[in-house]
Amino acid sequence: MERLNRSTAPQAKQYTEKIIQFGEGNFLRAFIEWIIWKTNQKTDFNASVVVVQPIDRGMVDMLNEQDCLYHLNLQGLLNGEPVDSVDLIDVISRGVNPYADFQAYMKLAEQPEMRFIISNTTEAGIAFDPACKFEDAPASSYPGKLTQLLYHRYEFFQGDPAKGMILFPCELIFENGKHLKECIRQYIDLWKLGEGFSKWFETACGVYSTLVDRIVPGYPRDNAAQLCERVGYQDNLLDKAEIFHLWVIEAPKEVAAEFPADKAGLNVLFVPSEAPYHERKVTLLNGPHTVLSPVGYLSGLNTVKECCEDAVVGPFVKKVMFDELLPTLNLPKEELEKFGKDVMERFRNPFVKHFVTSIMLNSFPKFKTRDLPGLKTFLERKGSLPQGVVLGLAAICTYYKGGKRGEDEIVPNDDPKIMQLLKDLWATGDVRKVAQGVLADTFIWGEDLNAVPGLTDLLEKDLALIQAKGMRAAVESIL
Repeated sequence: MERLNRSTAPQAKQYTEKIIQFGEGNFLRAFIEWIIWKTNQKTDFNASVVVVQPIDRGMVDMLNEQDCLYHLNLQGLLNGEPVDSVDLIDVISRGVNPYADFQAYMKLAEQPEMRFIISNTTEAGIAFDPACKFEDAPASSYPGKLTQLLYHRYEFFQGDPAKGMILFPCELIFENGKHLKECIRQYIDLWKLGEGFSKWFETACGVYSTLVDRIVPGYPRDNAAQLCERVGYQDNLLDKAEIFHLWVIEAPKEVAAEFPADKAGLNVLFVPSEAPYHERKVTLLNGPHTVLSPVGYLSGLNTVKECCEDAVVGPFVKKVMFDELLPTLNLPKEELEKFGKDVMERFRNPFVKHFVTSIMLNSFPKFKTRDLPGLKTFLERKGSLPQGVVLGLAAICTYYKGGKRGEDEIVPNDDPKIMQLLKDLWATGDVRKVAQGVLADTFIWGEDLNAVPGLTDLLEKDLALIQAKGMRAAVESIL
């Protein structure tokens, strides 16, 4: 079987280098590169990406060995029908390692057609490190490297306002654009790069917050050999992702005109604020995940798909999502219902085994950020508590009691202080004390939730029912 490269795959196209991308991992290659590939197909964008390795050790050499070509396997349900596609992605032109060749990295700033900078350097990547020096080759932090590159571009083009850059950070931080912009400003001040550069950065460049959403399992270890057979190449950079994708970009129409992914039939939205979409994802995807996992596990189920297809837990998931959490959001109802249906299809993806035990890591902090805001808003708007969400909290408390599920040992994993609290509360043998003690813990919640009207009584009732009759009976009681 032939090794994949541009000689053995002459069907791969060449495009104009317009995008610098920090990060070469599975997510960016399955999400950003796929979006650019589709946009090239459907519009006259004609853009390729130069990938920059953001840390000392990375995959740029592997990418360059294959001339930056790879296949992407998309799997999932689309309108109820299974999809299992494999495509050759040809939009990366080359990879640059600034640690091995700093000059090649800096020369990217001199290319007049370069217009966009995209990144996913993990949540830890967008950080200001005062130890970075302007003379470092390169600066260790991502914002430091970026400031070096932007300053070189400013000098090379003599402050030409038409040579500014558009930045789309994809790190999973709310308002990632604002955080990145602030880090760059800090380096401009620390390195005393001058008023002229500062003004050029503020007026000629745009740093826009984005929200990304696609599940990317990555390299398909279980069936890589079969996929290579299917495409006819030895491909060491195979990537796998779900069919669903969403990219929300908080930017004006003129930016959308330059980056026309929304014109390519893709789920790419240019919006005035990413906040409602961030809230929608956290509430309708992560929120149900957090409560279905302990409820499903204590009902004898192991994966998200099994939970959604179960005769008892499946209706519980729908109740939490559509009846309890969806009405707490402020986007149009039709839009929210479509997103909810998409999430249910993703949960039922026959190609992905998403184990509920992996979701239950740090369940209490997750419930605080993903479900508690909805619980409060529901109470405020409806005058009653959302039964499914509260039952989910009771299931988390019960899971943290430990013990056994059939032959399996129940092993919760959270902050040791939270684990000890639950152990001590359950040792009392009094579900009232468990409910009151959990809700009173300001270390978990930052407040005493016993003050929420009716919550202590309902949590106590659910805990008692689970202890007496089991999880499935407790779920059936609210359906």
